[in-house]
Amino acid sequence: MLDLVIESRKASIGPGLEVKRILPFRLKRMVGPFIFMDHAGPLAPMETAPSSMDVLPHPHIGLSTVSYLFEGSVTHRDSLGVEQVIKPGEVNWMKAGKGISHSERFEDPSILAGEGLEMIQTWVALPEEHEESSPTFNNYTVDQLPVFTDTGFWMRLIAGTAFGLKNKVETSSPMFYLHVVLEKGTGLELPMEHAERGVYVVKGSLEVQGRIYTPGQLLVFAKGADPHIRAREKTTLMLLGGEPLGERFIWWNFVSSSKERIEQAKEDWKQGRIILPPNDNETFIPLPEDKFKMKGPDPEALS
Repeated sequence: MLDLVIESRKASIGPGLEVKRILPFRLKRMVGPFIFMDHAGPLAPMETAPSSMDVLPHPHIGLSTVSYLFEGSVTHRDSLGVEQVIKPGEVNWMKAGKGISHSERFEDPSILAGEGLEMIQTWVALPEEHEESSPTFNNYTVDQLPVFTDTGFWMRLIAGTAFGLKNKVETSSPMFYLHVVLEKGTGLELPMEHAERGVYVVKGSLEVQGRIYTPGQLLVFAKGADPHIRAREKTTLMLLGGEPLGERFIWWNFVSSSKERIEQAKEDWKQGRIILPPNDNETFIPLPEDKFKMKGPDPEALS
């Protein structure tokens, strides 16, 4: 029934920003099309400037980045010329396709006041027929992501379909992604229409089959299982999954069904063929030194 429990690991994505890394994992590289998942925060007020957490321009291919905030704000700039501030409850959905670069900067001095900063970023792998599509960017506002409530639970569908719900977020393959809050004692079944399903505990705790699960854990359920989860206290969850896409290779910020395509992306970034954001082009993250032979996921992502 419960196939695997993935424990988050600490990872640094910038000089001032340490995250919990959930995916990829050595025993489970993907859940449906989700191939990467980071949880940043919650970061309480601190004395250092928010800009110390900035993620400089960097490239992607073969995936969509999906950014979702609980608290704070982030300014996105990309090589399409888009500049977008994302706020809590919204979604930034950037499809990299054949190649894009972007930055994520923390420019609002108030973001580390009050409730602080907390966000989830996932990468959704693209089907092979979409890997070389043109890059796009969309911001979906709170009113485009309706909230659904009933006794003991609150739910926002971020993307895909689940529980008979859908919204206008454009996806490339069958999937689901939800932000859920359960009150103490509330139970929830997982959507059965998807082959692969995961539950990430953001806050609080869950009971499943008599065992307790806590923040930073991703519970992955076997195909066809009909699990019942119950909140032991007020609990915040991210539910995600969908149809598997087949084998994918991941190295640094590149995802592809082809090793050769990733090698090309490395050279494209080194040679400047993936352009920088026009309104954020003075600095960038250089290609890391390639210390490993690529046999699947980036070994550094699995540490």
